[in-house]
Amino acid sequence: MKSKKIKDLVIAIKGAGEMATGTACRLFNANFKYIFMMEIQNPVAVRRNVSFCETAYDGTTCVEGITAIKTSDTAEIQSAWNRHQIPVVVDPDWHTIKALRPHVVIDAIIAKKNLGTHRSEAPLVIGLGPGFEAGLDVHMAIETNRGHNLGRILTNGCPEPNTGIPGNIAGYTSERVLRAPCSGIFTSSLTIGTLVKKNDVIGQVDTQPVISRIDGVLRGLIRNHTQVTDQLKIGDIDPRGNIDYCSTVSEKSRAIGGSVLEAILSEYNR
Repeated sequence: MKSKKIKDLVIAIKGAGEMATGTACRLFNANFKYIFMMEIQNPVAVRRNVSFCETAYDGTTCVEGITAIKTSDTAEIQSAWNRHQIPVVVDPDWHTIKALRPHVVIDAIIAKKNLGTHRSEAPLVIGLGPGFEAGLDVHMAIETNRGHNLGRILTNGCPEPNTGIPGNIAGYTSERVLRAPCSGIFTSSLTIGTLVKKNDVIGQVDTQPVISRIDGVLRGLIRNHTQVTDQLKIGDIDPRGNIDYCSTVSEKSRAIGGSVLEAILSEYNR
């Protein structure tokens, strides 16, 4: 890989959800300042307090002291960089990659499949989680499944396939996830950070209630009045009950971001 000053690297991140945001924060704190993120028009995030995709609705979002701002073109992206902010552009087709020619592309959509990322997009292309094959469609892939191999960097082969089972937190897996009981419009009077009890009604999809199965803190919840499909993940209850966890990057996201940082340094800091 051609030598390049670390501080000058331009890094594109596909997606601006929780894992993408944790990765962006880790890189930004490591003094990578030329980061831009690409999102769809109406993203749906559960852990909205730690997801830069919320800029699509609010214009700006701050996570752990790092500010992201919605941008619409390369000039606005440059202005955001000048203000030490992370620009987020609504660009579902990733046209900004062709315009800015980044040194690194990170697919952090966490779609559990490859939506079109390929190695020719940049000198270093990294895919997070299942759906990528290192050495084929990306240069490196990062393991995102909780457990012994979380954050492992793969230069050949694929991350573990999607299990469909949420990670274990304080002994709970699927019980801590709130899912839509049917298709319809989700509404709730609760906010992220609310302490809830087992069997509490968190909200409803049309007339069907969404009920908590455990005690804990409402760590994530999708936006009110969002159109949802049956069984879509719409909330997350943390049984540890620590409200501070609602507004900080998770240990999983931080670990994955650290692996992306390692991957970039292994190629460009020679």
